[in-house]
Amino acid sequence: MRQRVVHLPDEEATRALGEQLGRQARAGDVIALLGPLGAGKTTLTHGLAAALGVEGPVPSPTFVLVREYGARLRLVHVDAYRLEGDQDAWAIGLDEHLPGDGLTVVEWADRIADLLPAGALTVRLEPEGPGRRATLSGPDLPRWMEEMEA
Repeated sequence: MRQRVVHLPDEEATRALGEQLGRQARAGDVIALLGPLGAGKTTLTHGLAAALGVEGPVPSPTFVLVREYGARLRLVHVDAYRLEGDQDAWAIGLDEHLPGDGLTVVEWADRIADLLPAGALTVRLEPEGPGRRATLSGPDLPRWMEEMEA
């Protein structure tokens, strides 16, 4: 599988990566976010939302599990942290969004890995000094990276 590592020196760079990915997003795309608590998953999602034209705050849906936003492309923001696995995801109807008719972003995606479509873009965020490292992988990685390489 193709892979690309991006070094993100600060929170603004993490948000900017989200914006770049958001500009490449198409209906039916799924982005799986992985990483420890505080790694930048929600910050990256803020950038995605901004690129899609979502207005207003985009809080992590930790307790409600799923939030939807209307924009250029509908954004479905999922936080799977509290899910115990695929059965919990099925019980709340999450399978309807994987993939859906907009962009679906799943924080803590490793908790529901079996439900993710094979074409999902995976972004693993890991603390690295004062910043973080993002490792992007997926079968359509070249499409996602177009803007970064231009």
